Amino acid sequence: MNFDIEAVNWDSEKRIKRAEIIADEIIKSIEIKEQYIAMEFGCGTGLISFNLYDEFKHVVLVDTSKGMVDILNEKIQEAKIKNMTPLQREINDEVVFTNKFDVIYTSMALHHVVDVETTLKSLYKFMNNNGYLCIVELTEDDGSFHKLEENFNGHNGFNQNELKKMLGKIGFKDVKTNIFYNDNKIIGDLKINYSLFIMVARK
Repeated sequence: MNFDIEAVNWDSEKRIKRAEIIADEIIKSIEIKEQYIAMEFGCGTGLISFNLYDEFKHVVLVDTSKGMVDILNEKIQEAKIKNMTPLQREINDEVVFTNKFDVIYTSMALHHVVDVETTLKSLYKFMNNNGYLCIVELTEDDGSFHKLEENFNGHNGFNQNELKKMLGKIGFKDVKTNIFYNDNKIIGDLKINYSLFIMVARK
């Protein structure tokens, strides 16, 4: 999938409604304080953060796609939002942020990352002690969800137990997970059912 091209038509009604549900689940799953600084990793056009920005002192939104970040910048300027900062960049150990983060959340982005463990280690480094990591992702599937995406080299969802073990190995604690969303995706003549889980951990 070329996210730079997809960005123009990304904000479909279905994605907007799903983002509202995901944001509500994040709010229910952690204890947010008004002075918290948050990061959204793999923010796309900011659909999740547009439902969360008023919960935080500031939100930094990170994505590798220029097309997505360009659309996001336009949306932020149009809405005159002052506490959202979009950044187009990779996440790795060479990245430096002005602040550490009290909350990092990511929704349906991690399965596009080839080296998940290295990325999670970087996110751990960017967090304040006792900070929250919220991962919203696809449950493990047989590859149907990305069936028609050429050159997809990510993950077919995640086994929650394996992801929990990975987080524990990195140093995260109090890892909890639950499935909160079920839906379907139409691919050609097929209706593909899928589920999302939220996994919350503390540094």
